Amino acid sequence: MNLNLAVLIDGDNIPSAPVKEMMEEIAKYGNPTIKRIYGDWTKPNLSKWKNLLLENAITPVQQYGYTTGKNATDSAMIIDAMDILYSEKVNGFCLVSSDSDFTRLATRLREAGMQVIGIGEKKTPHPFIVACDKFIYIEILKSKTDKRDDDSEKDSVRDNVDKITGKEIKLISTTISDLSDDDGWAFLGDVGSLLLKKQPNFDSRNYGFEKLTPLIKSIGNFELEQRENPKSRHKLIFVKNKEKSKTRTKKS
Repeated sequence: MNLNLAVLIDGDNIPSAPVKEMMEEIAKYGNPTIKRIYGDWTKPNLSKWKNLLLENAITPVQQYGYTTGKNATDSAMIIDAMDILYSEKVNGFCLVSSDSDFTRLATRLREAGMQVIGIGEKKTPHPFIVACDKFIYIEILKSKTDKRDDDSEKDSVRDNVDKITGKEIKLISTTISDLSDDDGWAFLGDVGSLLLKKQPNFDSRNYGFEKLTPLIKSIGNFELEQRENPKSRHKLIFVKNKEKSKTRTKKS
């Protein structure tokens, strides 16, 4: 099912540079029928956004900060989200913010049966991340921008790549076990879906891989097998945990 998405952007704490890549990413998951960005447009900190709004058909929503120390942008975005929810014009939301204040909103939208995608920086608090169905780090999209702009900026791209740790390897291993048949094999597509349910910010691009298959290959703890697909020319990929006796542990 192709989702109709409401894209709501917190202009106060999201950088404008990767907006093109951000919109391309959102388009993978559905049709962004509503695109709004919230902030006080009389302030100079939002000036970089202004030239990008028309190019990306994003509607700015003016929100004055009526009280010092209170975030009026958050309130406006939450009120709009609930209005859109009750209008029944969309079946999914994309909340673009690194602010934990949207945790309850994400939870409420999911309770109403909405698909919720979050986009924010790596500093985003964990409660907001796990309140979404999927959470994408802006740093991944910035890396894509760097690659397009200048291949010599590979160092800055590497800075945004996380290293695979035992925690991630165990997550993948237990997920395969949860889905495996009697012979230990699990369909890789199902593994990817369950990984997201367990950890919404799990994304192979966080570790420098465009897809899950090369990420799993790089670890060395798993076997991969391609099988014919009777419904398509594309082969099906299955994965299993290697037997412990065959898995070599790396010495530091």
